Amino acid sequence: MTKHVRFAALLALLSVPLLAAAQEVPAKETPAKETPAKPSEPPVPEAKTWVTKHRITIGGAPLAYTATAGTMQIRDDKDEPVALFGYTAYTKDGADRVTRPIVFAYNGGPGSASAWLHVGVLGPKRAQIADLEPNTRGPFRLIENDVTILDRADLVMIDPVGTGFSRPIGKGEGKDFWGVDQDARSVADFIVRYLNQNGRWSSPKYILGESYGGMRSGAVAYVLLGHNVTLNGVILVSPYMDAVAGNADLPVDTAYVNYLTAYASTAWYHKMIAEPRPDLQTFLRQAEAFARDVYAPVLFKGARATAEERRAALEGLARFTGVSAEYWDRANLRMNESRFLQELLRARGLVVGRIDTRYSGGNLTSIAETMRYDPFADAIAPAIVATFNDYYRNELQVESDREYRLSGGLYSKWDQGHDTPDEDGRSPVANTGIDLAHTMVRNPKMKVLVQTGYFDLACPYGAVEYFINHLAVPDDVRRNISVEYYEAGHMMYVHGPSRMKFKKDLAAFLDATSR
Repeated sequence: MTKHVRFAALLALLSVPLLAAAQEVPAKETPAKETPAKPSEPPVPEAKTWVTKHRITIGGAPLAYTATAGTMQIRDDKDEPVALFGYTAYTKDGADRVTRPIVFAYNGGPGSASAWLHVGVLGPKRAQIADLEPNTRGPFRLIENDVTILDRADLVMIDPVGTGFSRPIGKGEGKDFWGVDQDARSVADFIVRYLNQNGRWSSPKYILGESYGGMRSGAVAYVLLGHNVTLNGVILVSPYMDAVAGNADLPVDTAYVNYLTAYASTAWYHKMIAEPRPDLQTFLRQAEAFARDVYAPVLFKGARATAEERRAALEGLARFTGVSAEYWDRANLRMNESRFLQELLRARGLVVGRIDTRYSGGNLTSIAETMRYDPFADAIAPAIVATFNDYYRNELQVESDREYRLSGGLYSKWDQGHDTPDEDGRSPVANTGIDLAHTMVRNPKMKVLVQTGYFDLACPYGAVEYFINHLAVPDDVRRNISVEYYEAGHMMYVHGPSRMKFKKDLAAFLDATSR
């Protein structure tokens, strides 16, 4: 933190005139002591932006736009600078600011920068990625993005503090931003400041978050209400909202049930189920019924489950997941995703990807019980990182030798507690579906679009459906929620057909809610 330096000056003793035998005796002088100068504090960095002009053709129609990339200074209640927020804004030239929608978007983590969404699907340029292939060897290419949303809305890509070029400054510290509530407040603060600086208060407004960005969005939407900012819509991409029901690493039976259908879709994709193999939708409806009617009751009964009930559960688990009943029995009917992904293709010498379970890679050790790496991440990240850095520094002309932090490694530092809007007060783990429900009730014209992939074990679609079905909202408000499914994983947009559907669904949502 910045410390105020105070310099103390010692007063020299004055001579005191004394009379003694008609003779003046001068007083002794005490020399002043020098205080060592403290090192001066470095200056607080100022915000910088770089503005460039561009053109793109979307759906056969040309569009001119302005890109503004750089940082915005965030200040606390005492008007002290506490953070630089990195962002990139794309605005259509000549558009009416009042009627033109604006989307604020971010990834998750917590601690992930927005490059994934930025050059993965939303921005005007997209990393050229070969699906189901290792994109690990250059040259890496950036292409014009035919599914960008710029034909429908302006776009602001946000990097929360600790990611990208965003960082604490001045009196700001990491702990002021790295937590469920701290993060939500700071992102909401950025959005309000952007609206102020760019005259966008009357625009149709949206937030879009992927993964932990869903957790963030639930809280941000509620915090924005306190600033009198009402949203037209919230877009939740592969959202993580409930830290209990969506986390199979916790010894909570609800999460195991929620993960089961994604285990089933993964086993189906890798042909680990018995032939004849039904189509995916038929198989998933069967798996959902098993999870609800057989698996969940046995887990919830615990030791009270009969031998027959347990046997039926084991048979179903083997059938729907491709992992043997013997392994499930040893696991006491409960398996987190890391164990499942390591076990499913063990006999083939492969481990399955977590972020997208269509992917697989060589198994580093045949005896490991949990996965050591994610084949999807290793296949995709090099192309995203390389193309984004070149694009940002060359085409957008951002002049900085600082590292763009794709991942801030903040999870271990994250304050997982959350002050819920309910009377329950502070919870040690967050479920911002509660915040979202409050926002939906108080702003009944706000719509919610959920986009989720069948082959996602980072945020499985069963857990997504669980939080949606447990939002405490009236039926008329619940009708404001729409859900779209994709035959791909967490980042469904790396899959060509899913990328086209992603744009179609998002464009329809924006069109329907921005008028």
